[in-house]
Amino acid sequence: MKGLVADYRLSLRKACELSLLSTYVWYYIAQRREDLPLRLRIRNIAETRVRSGFWRVYILLRREGWSDNRKRVHRIFKEEGLNL
Repeated sequence: MKGLVADYRLSLRKACELSLLSTYVWYYIAQRREDLPLRLRIRNIAETRVRSGFWRVYILLRREGWSDNRKRVHRIFKEEGLNL
């Protein structure tokens, strides 16, 4: 994209249009949330309920009011090495 703008002296809007890319995608900045509190809570649940798997931990988190989706919880669960 930068090549189109610099080499052919196109506007960013025109370069995005040519490459079938939305200008929103060009300016988007990813903002990842800090997952340390959730990570600590998952580890705490897994230590107290040793035989519980991912789904049980996820259900307990939902009951406590955590609104994180299952994919995020599963990623943290695997990164912590809590798979049975």
